[in-house]
Amino acid sequence: MQTLELSRTSRRIAGLLLLSLVTIEFGGYYLTRVASGQVELTGFQVAFSRAGHAHAGVLVTLSLVAVVLADATRLRGALGYIARLGIPLAAILMSSGFFLSSMGAGRTEPNGFIVVLWLGGISLAVGAVSLGVALVRSGFARSAPSDQDTTPTTRASRSQ
Repeated sequence: MQTLELSRTSRRIAGLLLLSLVTIEFGGYYLTRVASGQVELTGFQVAFSRAGHAHAGVLVTLSLVAVVLADATRLRGALGYIARLGIPLAAILMSSGFFLSSMGAGRTEPNGFIVVLWLGGISLAVGAVSLGVALVRSGFARSAPSDQDTTPTTRASRSQ
């Protein structure tokens, strides 16, 4: 069995992602106040608040997986940073876009901050595509670590 050790960069990113869960918890608390009627919002604002909270939680979780996968492909340099940070940046931008674009008393449609949501979508696409391409390419590498685990061989045939 092979053990994957995270790079220093990935450990730092993963640690920050785990710490960011506290802000997502606060968002959940805010939504309970909305649901109990303590905070008055329009239907549009409630929908965008829920979407912002959900995107933050899902994308932070996906970010933790992406960091591990980026290390599994041994990505380095600019592409490594794009693969490791594209999805976490999307979590920040998309959730911020939902919240910021619905701010204001009685708002029933997004304001100009909706552009932040779309920037987050671009960041998600760039991060996911760069990591996906790296994973597919690493699957074709001759020395892919998992190839030895899936090939049924005997001890005698390996020594030849």
